[in-house]
Amino acid sequence: MTTGGPTDARPLQVRVADDLRMAIESGKYAPGEKLPTLDELAAANLCSLAVVRKAMDLLRQQGLVVTVQGKGTFVRFRPTARRHGIERYSKSRWRAGKPILTAEAESQGHTAGQLLRELGETPAPPDVAERFGIAPGTPVWVRRRTTLVDDRPNQLADSYYELDVVTEARQIKEENTGPGGGFARLEEAGFELDEISEEWSTRMPTGPEAVALRLPAGTPVVDLIRTTFDTTGRAVEVMLAVMAGDMVKMAYKFKIPD
Repeated sequence: MTTGGPTDARPLQVRVADDLRMAIESGKYAPGEKLPTLDELAAANLCSLAVVRKAMDLLRQQGLVVTVQGKGTFVRFRPTARRHGIERYSKSRWRAGKPILTAEAESQGHTAGQLLRELGETPAPPDVAERFGIAPGTPVWVRRRTTLVDDRPNQLADSYYELDVVTEARQIKEENTGPGGGFARLEEAGFELDEISEEWSTRMPTGPEAVALRLPAGTPVVDLIRTTFDTTGRAVEVMLAVMAGDMVKMAYKFKIPD
């Protein structure tokens, strides 16, 4: 039965969806559990099937339920979010030979891996060119990866480098960058890393992104632009990442600037 009374201004389908969401979040319906049928929900809420269908559409858009043709609607298994904080860039981690993703995932009880999608020269897209201070379309080197946490794709990560940088840090051009990943190779080549800038934004995914990240309907993505600078102030790497919104949690602790 829906909550609220005669003064509740929410449309009936929103009230039905809100009640079901509260039941899911409270644990009344566990992940993987089948929800009541549309007929049962309509009877319980004294409403039409059309209202219940609209309520289910809302829950699907919110990524809370999935519908399996011929079987019913089920509470969606929600992956545990991986926290992103400043400590993931600790030099002690990648200097000890662990890539950033692996070290961060392991510290939170997850497993991590990656699949290389592309390796080679490419014209610099506008966001990358702006941060390198070069003209859009200038040839740069790119490493495109799909990273996985607990065997599920969690981000499409594309790291860009100016060509003279990978001439010095040659192993970045190889499929296997070696212990510690790209950051370690940059430092070995003389680019002492000093500062990182991150820019976050959210949006709905494109069709190909939804397929590549296996996103349920209604799941947003998080765009991350990460720029890494050396001690001279030069941008030596720009990463454009598209992250599954249900697998990202930002957690930062830092001193308040003067």
